Amino acid sequence: MTNLEQQLKNPVWYSLIETHNKYAIEFDGVQFYNPDICTFGSFLDEAKTTKASINYIKESDKFFFVSENKSPKVFDTRVFLEKKIDGCQMVLNKLTDTSITEEIVLLDNSHVEEVYDLIQLVMPGYYKKRTFEMGNFFGIFKNGKLVSITGQRLQTNHFIEVSSVVTHPNFTRKGLAGQLIYHTTKEILKVNKTPILHTNKGNLAIPLYEKLGYKLTRDMNWWLYCKR
Repeated sequence: MTNLEQQLKNPVWYSLIETHNKYAIEFDGVQFYNPDICTFGSFLDEAKTTKASINYIKESDKFFFVSENKSPKVFDTRVFLEKKIDGCQMVLNKLTDTSITEEIVLLDNSHVEEVYDLIQLVMPGYYKKRTFEMGNFFGIFKNGKLVSITGQRLQTNHFIEVSSVVTHPNFTRKGLAGQLIYHTTKEILKVNKTPILHTNKGNLAIPLYEKLGYKLTRDMNWWLYCKR
């Protein structure tokens, strides 16, 4: 049985073999999410990533390999590396008390379209409508309109990832994201799991995460591959 530290080194892999195993697609020992849910893949053996990529690219025109320090080795004319994102992982150290002044709503299936539209507005391109199935999503509404959300994404028996931290451009700098991250983090702690999150290095939101009690722990790199 793997411990938390082992799982954090390869979070997509362990999410797919534990909590999210019903969404897993395997090619030659390489694990991927069902592309209707999420386009993340992970591996233990870099040598197997070429063959697996050729198979998965038939299911999705683009996907990410996620790894701490191993580099996928994809050599095929049908698949090309569009970009590598230098990311990092943050793990909750100690949650900082935060005042909740907004009404935070647990979102349900009736909100799927609103969640999708808001994320596409702010971070277009990668979120799938069925990503909503990966965990609980929470939101803040203004005048009946969803303006800020957080969600849960990667999950195992030991951790849950805070993700989809998105606020409508007209409602930024009002403390909405901080309250939602705090709330989502508390909900994770209630089920006795460790809250984590991932972001790109240099993200301007990192000081907010640190203020809430998250600590930078390791690199977590994202290779975006596309169909040629």
